[in-house]
Amino acid sequence: MRDQWVSDGRGGSFRVRSVGQGPPVVVLHGGGIDSREYERFARALGEHCSVHLYDRRGRPGAPPLGPGHTVEVDVDDLARVLDHVGATRVIGHSGGAFVAARAALRLPVERLAVYDPGISIDGSVATAWFEPYRQAMRSGDTLRAMALVGAGADPDGAAARLPLPLQIAVLRLFVRTPVGRRMREQLPTVETEVGQIIANDAPAEAYAGITATTLLAHGARSASYFGDVCEALAAALPDGSALRIPRASHNAMNIARPAFVEPFAQFLTARTTHTS
Repeated sequence: MRDQWVSDGRGGSFRVRSVGQGPPVVVLHGGGIDSREYERFARALGEHCSVHLYDRRGRPGAPPLGPGHTVEVDVDDLARVLDHVGATRVIGHSGGAFVAARAALRLPVERLAVYDPGISIDGSVATAWFEPYRQAMRSGDTLRAMALVGAGADPDGAAARLPLPLQIAVLRLFVRTPVGRRMREQLPTVETEVGQIIANDAPAEAYAGITATTLLAHGARSASYFGDVCEALAAALPDGSALRIPRASHNAMNIARPAFVEPFAQFLTARTTHTS
């Protein structure tokens, strides 16, 4: 991957890693993780277009999360990256999809793709786990915090149905892996990012100002509320369509199997005829 640095306008900078040739596309990673988990997806998509990965604030290669951080700061950061790489096409996953959608309300985004969007529509995002997660973080119990985040993000999943002590026992093994260590490192970012998702809960019509041609995709094996959100947004957006991807779970973008990547490659490289 090719590295370049983009100023944040506040004395810091973002490392942007790029791969591929063709129409430029910026990828926004999910919450509680960083862009390293999307390298496989970027390389696969890079066979069709020029893909640009960067880390949002609070990660290595990015400025820190400041006090009073809001999603509008994330949108400002994305605006600088888009301008630097000359992109008007964006794909976001989970919490990154929330940032991407908010950005499309005020930035010149022509094509917007989201997967399992972490957008709260009429209370669709569960909140009961959030305060216990914050308490676990304050007490330094990161394994408990990880278990609460996992169950909160995927309340329909098998892990969420396990007793909490068993979830923690599984996580004790998981954090010995490279990806597990990275997720543990990124736990502090969850409070700010999910807090913003919860604070911006709204009806689907709040996103009706998005004029970009929009693909709202969700996994057949992901939590059911992602599909509900995609369908609600598709009905509210002037140029949005929902897509259910067979056999795909919430981390399908990180696994990046060819059948998963294909619909996004087709969408993000398609000619845009829609104008605002």
